[in-house]
Amino acid sequence: MAQVAAPHLVVHSLREQIREHILDGIVSGRWKPGERIVERRIAVELEVSQTPVREALRELETLRLIESAPNKGVRVRGLTAADVKESYPVRAGLEQVAAELAAAALADDPGPLEREVAALRAADAALDDEAQVRHTVAFHHELVRAADNGVLLHVWESLGIEVWTTLSMRWLSPAPRAYADEHQELVDAFTARDPRIGELIKSHVLSCAPQV
Repeated sequence: MAQVAAPHLVVHSLREQIREHILDGIVSGRWKPGERIVERRIAVELEVSQTPVREALRELETLRLIESAPNKGVRVRGLTAADVKESYPVRAGLEQVAAELAAAALADDPGPLEREVAALRAADAALDDEAQVRHTVAFHHELVRAADNGVLLHVWESLGIEVWTTLSMRWLSPAPRAYADEHQELVDAFTARDPRIGELIKSHVLSCAPQV
């Protein structure tokens, strides 16, 4: 069974690779809002069985990027900036809690965050939007992981952060941003043991939401 080529993403399963392939097609406009996505055609194109394609489509439907109906198949939802923005207050609240729980650990060892900032700096310089997405998500994933709370991590991951960040940064962002600089400010706040760290993280996440 062939593997889907996705060099810009760190993936852990065939289903995830297929999900990213479909997501890229939605973001790039290959599949327009209301257009049908045919499971069998994707399976043939990627030289895989229909089972992982079906699983990937089910995940994207859970995230409300696509919708299915009896006898009509799977179609791309007509997403708006407002749809994408809905997840950000929830994410901001979760990351505020994570930051407060992880504050001491990240003050002592900000290395996981610093590595992602360094990668973001290179991505910013190269105007590599795919790397910007990847390392922005990784930065926030490391932040939540540092909270050492399995329930919090599970809920955060269930929001499909990578998917919504991809849409926000590659589809709906009005202009390029210096992602490394704004994330470095957060690292500095952790190392300085800023008592406002939770609020700073919350404000940062909300500032990343698409404008409506």
